[in-house]
Amino acid sequence: MRRLNTIRAICLTPLLEETLHVDAVNPRTGRVDFQFEPTGLAELTALAQSARERQVDWASSGLNARIQALRDFARALKTRGEGVTSALTVDTGRRADSAAEVSGVVDAIEHWCARAPFVLATPHPEPTGLPFVDAQVTRAPFALVGAIAPWNFPLLMSFIDTLPALLCGSVVVIKPSEVTPRFVTPLREVIAAVPALDGVVNLVLGGAEQGRALCGLVDTVCFTGSVATGREIATAAAERLIPVHLELGGKDPAIVFEDADPKRTAAALCWGATANAGQSCLSIERAYVHASLFDEISDRVTTAMRAMTLSAPPAVDGDVGPIIHAPQAKKIERQIEEARRSGARVLCGGRMVRSGGVWCEPTVIVNVHQRMRIMQEETFGPVLPMMPFRDEAEAISLANDSVFGLSGAVFSADAKRLARVAQRLDVGAVSANDVCLTAFTHVGGKQAYRASGLGGTRMGDRAFARFFRERVVLDNTSLARQPWWFGHDSEDAGA
Repeated sequence: MRRLNTIRAICLTPLLEETLHVDAVNPRTGRVDFQFEPTGLAELTALAQSARERQVDWASSGLNARIQALRDFARALKTRGEGVTSALTVDTGRRADSAAEVSGVVDAIEHWCARAPFVLATPHPEPTGLPFVDAQVTRAPFALVGAIAPWNFPLLMSFIDTLPALLCGSVVVIKPSEVTPRFVTPLREVIAAVPALDGVVNLVLGGAEQGRALCGLVDTVCFTGSVATGREIATAAAERLIPVHLELGGKDPAIVFEDADPKRTAAALCWGATANAGQSCLSIERAYVHASLFDEISDRVTTAMRAMTLSAPPAVDGDVGPIIHAPQAKKIERQIEEARRSGARVLCGGRMVRSGGVWCEPTVIVNVHQRMRIMQEETFGPVLPMMPFRDEAEAISLANDSVFGLSGAVFSADAKRLARVAQRLDVGAVSANDVCLTAFTHVGGKQAYRASGLGGTRMGDRAFARFFRERVVLDNTSLARQPWWFGHDSEDAGA
């Protein structure tokens, strides 16, 4: 216990000098229009303790009661979620995607609630190989789960791990990004409309300090965000020997073979590179196209991207929203400029539009080479560099030449080739003749490769397993048979 308290003290130390307030910048105007007080050390510690106490009742309430509570939450989001949508729109500077986040959480609730009775049913007895010993497996949920969410999809990423954790019987403390804090207050109001979730779903405000502190208070932590921050969280979790689940950066490749449908492929690449202004870990960030099809595909993608509009003022609507976190724009700009200096050619876009906030024009870049930053580092903007390849082996080699391994895409009319190439890509999920399909379905046990993440899958039925431990009870059922270490009486043993 002394060791644990020491580690918690180390994790919580940065909060001793507490910040009075944190400024939030409006991504459309570029101005600070919101301030909040970060959750302090004492409040966070008390909240964690209260949540642990609440977890006992939540876990013992039974799966059916937990399902009902989450379905009540879904109904509350439908009827009271307008404030959440409005706040998300200001947080992120985009409207349609904010509404889609709210409806996406509603859909996710129904998915997990529908799967939970099958996945979390009482485990069957397991054979032991001993006719007189039975084995019964039981599950014990982690009491307190920490979920640290990013700024690109603030609501969806807050609940992607939270929902299965709640169904397992855990309670959750969510720390959204300090970049997008406005939606927290209306979300708390929606949660308050569901009494069964009181103390079960908890939201705290703050930045890196609160994230570090949370790692010192929970039993397991789920994080979505940058590789650098993910390493810090993994280190903090390792100090306490608690499990950690990380989904980090991506540099998702698309491979386009010579028999791919040009129109369909170009449309998919355009959407995959520019959805949410490219601010998704699942964005297509590099495309390798067979040399025989390269000119046609690059021309089609360029034409499509040139036709896209920005939502920059005075426009309210447009195809591409702002860069949510302004410092990210500088990283995108540096990558494009470095590629230009190294001989790359920008077919369209390539500029930052500053109109209060910052917008990146949809950009297609060719004449790139594999060692450029734009081909190696995560861009997180509506930018698609494209390279030709000669054969299947080269395409696979180029796609796997990355420190990342989140997901990817393959386009071909040959089903056997699709399957063969998918098995050779060092990524956790492959979309065949499409892109980013894991954004639309929870099935499949996708796990990240390399620097793209660590820990159990957050997709598919196995996602539940992250939030409980199993214990086995071994029972000698034979009254006639003594355990073998007492198989002889003391006189025999001494003979």
